[in-house]
Amino acid sequence: MAFFEGIDLACPFFVPLEIVNDGSWPHPSRLPLGAGWTGNCCASGREVAATDEHVREFCNLGYATACPHLPQPCDWDAVRFSVAHVSRDQLIVIFVCELLHAPVQHGKLTFDLVDETWREDHTDPRVSTLATRYIQTYRRRQLASSLS
Repeated sequence: MAFFEGIDLACPFFVPLEIVNDGSWPHPSRLPLGAGWTGNCCASGREVAATDEHVREFCNLGYATACPHLPQPCDWDAVRFSVAHVSRDQLIVIFVCELLHAPVQHGKLTFDLVDETWREDHTDPRVSTLATRYIQTYRRRQLASSLS
């Protein structure tokens, strides 16, 4: 039986690089990728450093229609992730790509916990990158709660 744990979104053009653990996010576990991230923006077609302001106001949050870097038109403006199932050897993540709060693409990705790889890649590397970061944060939270 599948379950859904946390539904999160992020800007599809955000390339998260490192989790921010400096206490500046009031409730980091509520953020779209489960934590605040520093990172880059690939909205221009090439990866460039995102300013701290953009990371805080747009990149980490999705639906960044006010972001000056968001290409117009774009296929989607947010991607949601949710863990649907966890077993000893795999973790299944559901994703939904959205445009103006409406779903335009969805599916599932399976992460192999033994090999530490995706069993299948999404056709758009942005989804795979964001899903990988989501999984990293999810697993980090699971480890922390098991140690408490």
